[in-house]
Amino acid sequence: MDRPSPVLRVDDAPVVWLGANFWSRTGGPLMWKRYDPAILRDELRVLADHGLTMTRSFFYWPDFHPTPDTLDEQCLANFADFLDAHTEIGMTTVPTFLVGHMSGENWDPSWREGRDLYSDVWFVGRQAWYVRELTARFAAHPAVAGWLLTNEMPIYGGEAPRPIVDAWASLLVDAVRAGGGTQPVSVGDGAWGIETTGHDNGFSVRDLARFTDFVGPHVYRMETDQTRQHLKAAYIAELAGVGGLPVIMEEFGLTSDFVSDEGAASYYRQLVYTTLLAGATGWIAWNNTDYDDLADQRPYSHHPFEMHFGITDRTGAPKPPLRELARFAADLAAIDLPNVQRTPVDAAIVVPSHLEADYPFTQEDERAHIVVTGEQSYLAAHEAHIPVAVVREREDGGIPAGYGLYLLPSVKQLCATSWLQLEELARGGATVYASFSHGDSGVQRGPWWANTEALFGVRTASSYGLAEPVTDEVATVRFVADFAGLPAGTTLSFPAAGNENGRTFLPVRATSGSVVAVDAHGRPAIVVKEHGAGRAVLCTYPIEFFASARARVNPEDTWRLYAALADLADVERDVRIDDPRVFADTLVHGDGRRFVVFVSQHATAVTVRPHVAGELRTLTGEPAGELRLDPYGVAVRELVLE
Repeated sequence: MDRPSPVLRVDDAPVVWLGANFWSRTGGPLMWKRYDPAILRDELRVLADHGLTMTRSFFYWPDFHPTPDTLDEQCLANFADFLDAHTEIGMTTVPTFLVGHMSGENWDPSWREGRDLYSDVWFVGRQAWYVRELTARFAAHPAVAGWLLTNEMPIYGGEAPRPIVDAWASLLVDAVRAGGGTQPVSVGDGAWGIETTGHDNGFSVRDLARFTDFVGPHVYRMETDQTRQHLKAAYIAELAGVGGLPVIMEEFGLTSDFVSDEGAASYYRQLVYTTLLAGATGWIAWNNTDYDDLADQRPYSHHPFEMHFGITDRTGAPKPPLRELARFAADLAAIDLPNVQRTPVDAAIVVPSHLEADYPFTQEDERAHIVVTGEQSYLAAHEAHIPVAVVREREDGGIPAGYGLYLLPSVKQLCATSWLQLEELARGGATVYASFSHGDSGVQRGPWWANTEALFGVRTASSYGLAEPVTDEVATVRFVADFAGLPAGTTLSFPAAGNENGRTFLPVRATSGSVVAVDAHGRPAIVVKEHGAGRAVLCTYPIEFFASARARVNPEDTWRLYAALADLADVERDVRIDDPRVFADTLVHGDGRRFVVFVSQHATAVTVRPHVAGELRTLTGEPAGELRLDPYGVAVRELVLE
């Protein structure tokens, strides 16, 4: 089955954005009042010399819109020169209108006077006027590549009901079009809505996709596990693709106050390549430069770490992240990204519709559980070298058909009709895997499942209202029968985690299912029931949830179970590696060429020899059957099939 990775199109031509969010070092948000054309051009030239082709720019709202009915002509003249500078260097920019929130502080126009940003009719009208007038001034300039309505509006304007946010955003998009803007437009909210986080802030990715042209995640998550941190943005990119729009990594980056040069380089390297494999087709780093000379200016005075998010330093010299972006730019050119797609896959992680559907009495912590367990499953699939799609259950039931392996990790909730469908999918030849979890929530602790005995061949043996605790520090699963690549006698170990609700298991009694693995107490841990050409596999322990709730845990043994499931399902894989810390996935060009991206999770250099059905070559054509990967390194190779 295909994995979408749509590319942004402008005037019906594919466009790949690779650039940086931009404030000049002369003033940060106050750059338009301290404008220096020469320094600005030097800053842009450094970016262009390292392969960057665009910037995201900002109309600082208090300066550009000093009264409800006027624009600042000097700021407009400076912005016009800013656009001319882009054209001179061969770059483009995406202006952002309502700024608003920036780098740890909110900045109002002086005349806001506490008015609500979304529902005060007069104030929304002033926003629409401002957007329309700015668009009319600059829409015809060749340097304008697109438009963003805001910067992280949920932080600035707060949360609101979805219909209010939708109406406000659609009015401002209409203002862009009324001003003559034909370029792609999006909201700039960060894609932090219910579809990616489980929290409904009013900015629904799916709703906003109806009248915008791309979705732009902003990713600055803190983590407790290195592999989770490296794949965090990739999984968010997968979830953000729900609306079918191109996914542009609109903001990502780090302050060098928090990390070493090597750590900064590896974070950038991991993020851009893993999000490429997750379907992203644009990247805009935060941000272009450091602001050491603005230490006495807000927001840097009270958030000093905000001074050092730059990919260049205070003098304009490149920092390690910019060198990583230059390498990435070269690889994108070599594979010809606009004409490349992710390869089709035969395995899918199922995201329950309870994440985003407005079902009555759904708890937010249950939604958060879906996000973290799906993410951990995504990591384990990478460790098992199983290319996966992330698919969503349809509201009120229904799962996309056509996959050979379905992964339902630590699942509490799924619609009744979907459980019935899973049996049909198994009868049609699929391998259906589910592990049970209560999650941290104490609401209705038990399997919200239907068709359990028919699907898995077990009956639950729980006492009503009681969660069965895992008392062992480490849950062990011992196979009593051969299970694909796991022979009888194999033991897998899963350190337990969670509160009194989550640190539990599902006691069952096998009826028509076969117990292939037991826990340390002899109780069924993995049960298989054959269904015609396929089968259903039940894990009674919430192994993905356990891992998601622990620090510094990856890789853990879930990947070994997943690898066996892939073998059982005969999942097609271009590449296999005898190392869970080296990931691989494949892209295919329209002319048939296949490119494999290898991503190491080793903190030290490592050499691997992948198993492939053909020959690996460098992008310049030399044989490359063996790869040496630097610490957290990446390599791109062409795969020539036999």
